[in-house]
Amino acid sequence: MRFRFRRATVACTALAAALTLAAAGCSSAASHDSTTSGASGSSAPGKGSKAVGFIFVGPKDDYGYNQAAYEGSQEVKKAFPDLQVITAENVPEDDNAARVMDSMIQKGAKIIFATSYGHLDAALKVAAEHPDVVVVQQGNVIANGKVTANVGTYFGTVYEPVYLAGIAAGKATKTNKLGYVYAFPIPQTIANIDAFELGAKSVNPAAKTYTVNTSNWCDPAKQAQATQSLLSQGVDVITQHQDCTATVIKATEAAGAYTVGYHADASSLAPKGWLTGSQWAWGPLYTDIVKTAEAGTFTGSKYNANYRVGYKNGENPFIQSPFGPSVTQETKDAIAAAKTKISAADGSPFVGPVTDQDGKVRIPAGTVPDYATLDTIDYFVDGVVGQLPKS
Repeated sequence: MRFRFRRATVACTALAAALTLAAAGCSSAASHDSTTSGASGSSAPGKGSKAVGFIFVGPKDDYGYNQAAYEGSQEVKKAFPDLQVITAENVPEDDNAARVMDSMIQKGAKIIFATSYGHLDAALKVAAEHPDVVVVQQGNVIANGKVTANVGTYFGTVYEPVYLAGIAAGKATKTNKLGYVYAFPIPQTIANIDAFELGAKSVNPAAKTYTVNTSNWCDPAKQAQATQSLLSQGVDVITQHQDCTATVIKATEAAGAYTVGYHADASSLAPKGWLTGSQWAWGPLYTDIVKTAEAGTFTGSKYNANYRVGYKNGENPFIQSPFGPSVTQETKDAIAAAKTKISAADGSPFVGPVTDQDGKVRIPAGTVPDYATLDTIDYFVDGVVGQLPKS
C-alpha cells in the first residue's frame, strides 16, 4: 500500500478542529540526535530528501507514546540507510515545534513527522512555508480551509485493540471495578475509554470502568495519585491513556492489581499483573509514507487530509501487546474471536445499540459507525463511572 491519503475515512469536523489539546505531554527543551547522510535535489514534495525529521513531545524512553514513535523512526533509519534520520525529543506544542522542524529542513529534510496531537498548528505553518516539504502530523485532523497538497495526518483506530484489552480486563476482575487514568477528553481518549468498557462488558456485564482525569499527558505525581484513588475504590484492573506509562504500571503492580498497558509493551514493569495492552507498531506505516514521498507520489490532503487505518483494512499500526502469565486460554480465544468479529465489514466495538451514561441511545441497534463518526465521539457509554470535564 502506498500512503497517498486516498483511503482516509476521517471527516474534518468543527469539534475535532477545536480540540487541539496536546496528544502528548510537554516539556520545554528539545534534544536532537541523527544518523548519517544521502540523496539529492527535489521536485515533487518530499522527493529527493537528504533527511527525514521526527519531533517528539516527550522523551524517547517513556515506556509509552514517544518511545513507540521513536522506535518507528529507527525502523525508517534501517529501511533507508542513505537518508539521515533526525530526531528531536521534548519538543513543546507551540512555536518551538515550528522552529525545530525548520532546523531539520535546513539540514536537508523534505519529509517531517510531527508526532503529537498538539503539534498540528506548527505542522500546518511549516507546510505552508515549505511547499516542497511533506509534513505529516500524528493523530489529529485537518480542518477544511487548511488543506495543501504537502500536508496530511495519519493515525490508527486505537479503540479496536483497546476493546480487545477490555475483554481481558473483564475476564480478570474479581471486583467488577476497572480503572482508567486519562489526560484530556479528546475524541481519541473518549473512544478508548468507551471501547474498553464495551469490551469488558461483552464478557462480564457487571464490569464498570472508573475514570480519573489528570489534565496532563505525563505528570508522575498526578498519575500516582490517580492510581491510588482507583485502588482505594476497590478497582483491581487499571489501564490508562497517558504518554509515559511507568508510574501507573509500577503502582498497580505494587498493589497486587492487574495492569492493561497502552502505547508500548511495558510488560517488564509488571511481571505478575500484566494482562495485555495496546501498542504502536509505527515502522511499516512510517516507512510507507517515506517511500511515497521519496517517489514523488505523495498526494497529501489534495484528495483527503486525514488518513486512518484499522482492522477493516488490515493495516492498523496499533496492535495488541503480548499476554501476561495469568491470562487463560479461554480469554485468549475470546479475544481472537472478538478481533475477527470487529474486523468484518459489519463489525465494530460500537455496533448498536450503544447508550450513553444517561441511557440515551447514541448508536441505534444494528448500526455500524464508521471511523469518521467515532473520531468525533464526545460521550461516555453506559458503564463508565465519572463525568467528562466541562470545557
